[in-house]
Amino acid sequence: MNTTMTRRGFLGSAAAASLAPAAATPRPNIILILADDLGYSDIGCYGGEIATPNLDRLAKGGVRFTQFYNCARCCPTRASIMTGLYPQQAGVGHMVEPRKLPAYQGDLNRNCVTIAEVMQSGGYQTWMAGKWHVTPVSDSKHNWPRQRGYQKFYGTITGAGSFYDPVTLTRDNDSIKPDKPNYYYTDALSDQASTWIGERKPTDAPFFLYLAYTSPHWPLHALESDIAKYKGRYKEGWDAIRQERHKRQIGMGLVDQKWPITPRDGSVPEWKDEPDKEWMERRMEVYAAQVDRMDQGIGRVVETLRRTGQLDNTLILFLADNGGCAENLANRGPRPIYIPEKAPNGNPVRRGNDKSITPGGPDTYQSYGIGWANASNTPFRLYKHWVHEGGISTPFIAHWPKGVKKRGLSHEPGHLIDIMATCADLGGATYPTTFKGNPITPLEGRSLAPVFATGKRTPHPAIYWEHEGNRAVRQGKWKLVAKWPGKWELYDLEADRTELHDLAASNPDKVAELEKLWNDWGRKVQAEPWDKVTRS
Repeated sequence: MNTTMTRRGFLGSAAAASLAPAAATPRPNIILILADDLGYSDIGCYGGEIATPNLDRLAKGGVRFTQFYNCARCCPTRASIMTGLYPQQAGVGHMVEPRKLPAYQGDLNRNCVTIAEVMQSGGYQTWMAGKWHVTPVSDSKHNWPRQRGYQKFYGTITGAGSFYDPVTLTRDNDSIKPDKPNYYYTDALSDQASTWIGERKPTDAPFFLYLAYTSPHWPLHALESDIAKYKGRYKEGWDAIRQERHKRQIGMGLVDQKWPITPRDGSVPEWKDEPDKEWMERRMEVYAAQVDRMDQGIGRVVETLRRTGQLDNTLILFLADNGGCAENLANRGPRPIYIPEKAPNGNPVRRGNDKSITPGGPDTYQSYGIGWANASNTPFRLYKHWVHEGGISTPFIAHWPKGVKKRGLSHEPGHLIDIMATCADLGGATYPTTFKGNPITPLEGRSLAPVFATGKRTPHPAIYWEHEGNRAVRQGKWKLVAKWPGKWELYDLEADRTELHDLAASNPDKVAELEKLWNDWGRKVQAEPWDKVTRS
């Protein structure tokens, strides 16, 4: 990538001039908020019926991106956000299980630098509250947040866990236990973030806060007062919810009315034929309550900023790590580390999607299933894991009263790799060529600051994906995508972003052109065929 170094950090070569008016703006505080397993259409300002008034207000006062992308899965997304690189370049092309291949070692390598390390070197305070999940859970703490640039940390090292008694709960470098009987992890993260913000003095350096919720990732754990808000809301089922959301999305300008909604997943019955309606409704009620509670916490964080006079010059970024999750939780096999044997009340934890168990309480461990994941990703295809639009499309909100001049919808494509570039740019931090004696892989992202200023920026020449052999490249309106171990499919995203009309057979030259781009990128980042990765 061609880049220009300015006194404000790394920019795409055409972007530097457009940022000149922003030079006089004091460096902003930055809050990066990441939701976990949230679908494209779940929150209100992206078409959802779930009550998210705080996120909706941030969107109304800032920018809503319609074409922002993640890396389809927890660990790769977090590696990319933290480093400004594609996840393979950071060593986390898959999950955090150790493998012998450099791009899939499952642990942040030393040829990447984290956003916290960059921002701290630029004079920022650096704090993190939430889920880390870019290093194996072990006795070694070499890649824990405090060792990778965060001056304060409160959260979990592993990727999932009870909301009432999360495993690997940690403060700084020390393992801890929940500190009150009515503990709920989402609230604890919101409260910790609010406390740090409230303690900051006006004369202190600006802060970078990474607030990484586990909501609404399974297990389905929510407070009964929140669940009650959604009682009966899902009685018409997933078909009706998908149609409602799609209609609102069209009205909001998020999706083009010429893109038909994708068919219901073939493994899911019409709602009228679903035999376990009451249990299915409850699953989605709990999921909605988890999102609702996260939004309430974000509201408290924003209110703390407002009360302390910091809101106007704080850049708040909100997004999700992947699309809605269709994973099914079974009650067989060895108990994973993230599922406790007993709940805080002493009852055994009943795991698995068993319709005889009502989800929501601390002694349950369930997920919401394919039908509701299909609704979460309205109007797109597929889910977390896959790199069709349903797996990689995220809501992305940017709110900064002093700095965002071009508000409203943005149809500019963007990717997680751009977050490091944006934060370093606006914070006046320098992305290094070496760090602690190690050569650093050049930054892949481009700053979004021109979009905040003018609504436009120089686009990426292309954007790439690979996860579990699922692979894609997007160049302009064209997207080449494959579901492992299937063949390449070709889509014109301007005409067909819901990926219903495969043009590969009628456009072999375009397929060949984009396949060469992907292969060149794959060699550069050391992406491997999925069967080779699984054997390593």
